[in-house]
Amino acid sequence: MTIKSQIGLLAEGYVCEYLKKKGYNVLERNYRQPWGEVDVIAMHGQAVVFVEVKANKAEYRDFQPEIRANREKMTKVVRAARTYLAKHRLNDSEWRLDIVSVIFDKSRGVVKIKHFINIDY
Repeated sequence: MTIKSQIGLLAEGYVCEYLKKKGYNVLERNYRQPWGEVDVIAMHGQAVVFVEVKANKAEYRDFQPEIRANREKMTKVVRAARTYLAKHRLNDSEWRLDIVSVIFDKSRGVVKIKHFINIDY
């Protein structure tokens, strides 16, 4: 496993814990389709929430991780999300797309989380 994938899995774990504390029910992680992937799928109230997780180490301080969630990436997430909704017969459900960025600062033992709710895609 690469360092990048290790950081990604660690970030997803932190995001799942963060979401649970905020009242979300995490349904699934790493939902994959040939045309896209959703990092975390959760319920928040009546809404199905598809979460894209982006992470950085602190040495990349000037480059916020959420910037990497560009239109091309989010289009793939939306395609996978719509497939999930169809497969689980949730087409009529309220749903939204969130981005959660995680910055690890190992030297200070800090994890900074920013949550962008209901982003435009």
